[in-house]
Amino acid sequence: MSETLVARVAELASLAQYQDDAIVSRTLINKPSGTVTLFAFAQGQSLSEHTAPYDALVQILDGRAQVRIAQETFEVETGQAIILPANQPHALNANEPFKMLLTMIRS
Repeated sequence: MSETLVARVAELASLAQYQDDAIVSRTLINKPSGTVTLFAFAQGQSLSEHTAPYDALVQILDGRAQVRIAQETFEVETGQAIILPANQPHALNANEPFKMLLTMIRS
C-alpha cells in the first residue's frame, strides 16, 4: 500500500533530535523510485564504509560531517551538500553532532 503524502511546511532539522551515543533516522518519503531520510548523528557516531547501487545526495542541515568517498575525505557543513556516486565506497563520521537529509534515487 502506498502512503499518501500530505503537503505541509516543516523545519527539517527539528524533525529528528540528537540522542547520546546514537544515530537517529526518520524516513520522510519511501517510494519505489527512491527515499528521503533525515538523520541526526551524535558526536562520535559513524556509518562504516559501504557501497550502494544508487546515487545519493547528502545535505547537511546542522553541524559538520566528515564524508569519505573512494579514499577521499570531505568536510561538509551546514548548508552544503555532496553526492555519493553509485557503487563507490563511502563512509560518514561525526566528529561533532550533525543532521543530514539523505535522498537516494533508485531509478
